[in-house]
Amino acid sequence: MEQKMTIRDMINKPSMRFLLFGGKGGVGKTTCATSTAIWTAENTDREVLILSTDPAHSLSDSLAQDVSGGEVVPVNGVRNLSALEINPKKEFMKYQASMQDSNMELPQELKMFGDFDDLQSMSPPGSDEALAFSKVLEFIQTTEYDFIIFDTAPTGHTLRLLSLPEVLNSFFGKLITFRLKMGQVWGKLKGLFTRKDAEEKGDQLEDLNRMKETIEKAIQELSNVDRTSFVIVMIPELMAVYETERLIQSLYEYEIPISNIIINMITPETENCRFCHSRHNMHLRNLNEIRQIYSNDFNLIEIPLSSVEVRGIDALHEFGKLLMQ
Repeated sequence: MEQKMTIRDMINKPSMRFLLFGGKGGVGKTTCATSTAIWTAENTDREVLILSTDPAHSLSDSLAQDVSGGEVVPVNGVRNLSALEINPKKEFMKYQASMQDSNMELPQELKMFGDFDDLQSMSPPGSDEALAFSKVLEFIQTTEYDFIIFDTAPTGHTLRLLSLPEVLNSFFGKLITFRLKMGQVWGKLKGLFTRKDAEEKGDQLEDLNRMKETIEKAIQELSNVDRTSFVIVMIPELMAVYETERLIQSLYEYEIPISNIIINMITPETENCRFCHSRHNMHLRNLNEIRQIYSNDFNLIEIPLSSVEVRGIDALHEFGKLLMQ
């Protein structure tokens, strides 16, 4: 595990290509991810992509620009930066449409391998998260962008996302095995389709094998300390502390490198406000605990609560300066 590297260090590291931002919902991870993407695009010569897999779709709100159309679009006002919000529901509908059964009568030999109707109607475990991950796989393999920042879903979704390579590998492995078994009766099956359909069915085996290989490569990329790092975003409250500890343990389990923890929304000291003073003291107590637990292993970035909404390029630009200190 790479230790005590700042976010700026990681961005300037030539081999680094992927930063993943994650944490409990509502801690400001989209703001942190987007600010980092803007800083990277403005201060390096890299082509940068920020990709959101969060179904809450806060990336468009953060940028004050609609990037939810399903295609990568340039971010207005920032050179070398593009953005995309993945719509898992939409991708899942496409998947279901592609797996619709043709309602044809199958030869007796084929039925010995099980219910083909059930197989074609199967959905990968994890449903919309699986389809979101399939889109992530595409961008992990792409060479179009030099640096990719992933704004992941809140912690619970993120952990399922990180488990999907193994799950999907198993799912597609079963399909590949089934397709290979079908080779024994392929001659009889061909008669049920037109020549074009038969060719398309044959290509599916190649597609599945390619997907399996892609997943295996993605696992290698996401666990490569020289190319990937996970940035945890939290707030100085006990529930967030507990959630962060669970996230760290799960990231260790999947061998995802971690080097930075951002403690966001720290209440500043305010005169003549008993509530603010109480919140400030509570955050200080929790900050001391966070420092004791994590300061030896991770670079800690402490960000005060902003008095204004951090939205739009100018505000994100200023927020990014705090992250890069």
